[in-house]
Amino acid sequence: MKVSNIIRPSNRTLIRELVVSDFKLRYQNSVLGYLWSLLRPLLMFGVLYVVFTKVIKVGNGIPHYPSYLLLGLILWTFFIESTMSGMNAITGRGDLVRKVSIPKYTMVISTNISALVNLLLNLVVLAVFMIVGQVPLRPIAVLFPFLIIEMIAFTMGLSFLLSALFVKFRDLSHIWEVTLQVLFYATPIIYSLSLPPPKIAKLISISPLTQIIQDARTILITSDTVTTKEVFHSEMGRVIPFVIIIVVGAFSVWYFKRSSGSFAEDL
Repeated sequence: MKVSNIIRPSNRTLIRELVVSDFKLRYQNSVLGYLWSLLRPLLMFGVLYVVFTKVIKVGNGIPHYPSYLLLGLILWTFFIESTMSGMNAITGRGDLVRKVSIPKYTMVISTNISALVNLLLNLVVLAVFMIVGQVPLRPIAVLFPFLIIEMIAFTMGLSFLLSALFVKFRDLSHIWEVTLQVLFYATPIIYSLSLPPPKIAKLISISPLTQIIQDARTILITSDTVTTKEVFHSEMGRVIPFVIIIVVGAFSVWYFKRSSGSFAEDL
């Protein structure tokens, strides 16, 4: 059954209005407006590319490293934006939660859709980089949308959990910011997965973020990318991240439903 069939038409309209409202509020009084959704990963890319190709030279042995790095940053930016905005989905609309009886899950879904729109715009920029960098487009690229769906499932699950927890535990925002900093360096965004020692590489590889980013690079950029499968030398490398996503998603939805009844009182 499609998600669009599960969500009522009236709620789909509400989600669309929340997405539009989120974009307007986010870039209100901003000179560059929506361009910031494109500039943020590009500016970060510029700094990291210079540092890790001219100074530390981590990316010298990686084919098509500019596109390789940019793809990792784009997916990472989507992860940050989805989870951070998802965490604030309920508390950020406290007045609406207290005064109007609407399905709370629509607020979380709308934040993830907003992040998805930015992701799609950034992928257009990636396509330009790939063309300029003469990255060959292979038939296997048709599998890339399935990795995007996997990433959405992961971030959506985390967003439901974080949004429900943040209503009661406001220190969570600081904890999650630190967690994101750790995850950035624990995910092979800048470096190749062949760089860490084997035991560390296996630990890093069970993360859904690592599996998705490395598989995406294999599909779009270069088949030389070391993936979770290669680290574990079996398909089990892909199974573990899938199991983590399913467990996180199931628990998050259960906890969100259990907590949503008291959101208005806790805000």
